[in-house]
Amino acid sequence: MAKKPDKAAEKANNHVVATNRKARHNYTILDTYEAGIVLVGTEVKSLREGQASLVDAFATVDDGEIWLRNLHIAEYHHGSWTNHAPRRNRKLLLHRSQIDNLVGKIRDGNLTLVPLSLYFSDGKVKVELALARGKEARDKRQDLAKRDADREITRELGRRAKGMR
Repeated sequence: MAKKPDKAAEKANNHVVATNRKARHNYTILDTYEAGIVLVGTEVKSLREGQASLVDAFATVDDGEIWLRNLHIAEYHHGSWTNHAPRRNRKLLLHRSQIDNLVGKIRDGNLTLVPLSLYFSDGKVKVELALARGKEARDKRQDLAKRDADREITRELGRRAKGMR
């Protein structure tokens, strides 16, 4: 019976290329999915150098397929005329049941698909895709206030543990 790799070994195989840091601030994350992505050779080489940005990226559903739009992968500097377009649309690879599930949820509610991170998993490029709902300004302020309060609590607990108060 094959032994399942532990979490530490699994994380060692994953190399994060890019993250969308504003996504958790601007959206409430409801569910996450791991999707493969269709790339050309120079895109993979550029990703191995860490040349990617998820800042304006989003995913859409077109004809039963999920496409990642506005993902910026810089041109490979050793590439020739075969280099790729930096902001081309890229197809995401998910199971049909997952796609149908996502399409139903997007149609029913005011939801969107947002990429959270782009990483290598066992040599293959993967995208962590989130089903998300946009936050309003008051929700963002409440999250900031809660985070500040939590930070202040942990700081005070640390001071008490050290005997400073």
